[in-house]
Amino acid sequence: MAFWLMKSEPSAYSWNDLVREGRTHWDGVRNYQAANNMKSMKVGDMAFFYHSVTDKEIVGIMQVVREYYPDHTDKTDRFGMVDVEPVMPAEIPVTLAQVKAEPKLSDLALVRQARLSVLPVSAPHWRFLCKMAKVKP
Repeated sequence: MAFWLMKSEPSAYSWNDLVREGRTHWDGVRNYQAANNMKSMKVGDMAFFYHSVTDKEIVGIMQVVREYYPDHTDKTDRFGMVDVEPVMPAEIPVTLAQVKAEPKLSDLALVRQARLSVLPVSAPHWRFLCKMAKVKP
């Protein structure tokens, strides 16, 4: 199993939207590195749902339930998407400021590649962030 962090602007699609719908396709990714990360995802992989731009915080955990397939919103047919389902909300949202302030997370992709919308998370970082969010997935 691999771990990820996936960003969405809450005004476009929020954690509450995912919970209400129960499942969604993660579409609209147009960065090749982020798309390659999604190509690597397997059913059962876990991902943090991260509210970007305004809140800048981890708000929940979701699971990949369908592997990479063509993105219906991409007219060029170059990009794809995955499907995800909510697993649980973060008991305590973990802010970007908290992540940056924690020395143990200094090499986390969220810190090093802040603009990328789909990022890998190592198993040790995953466990540490879950503790910060007070979740046990």
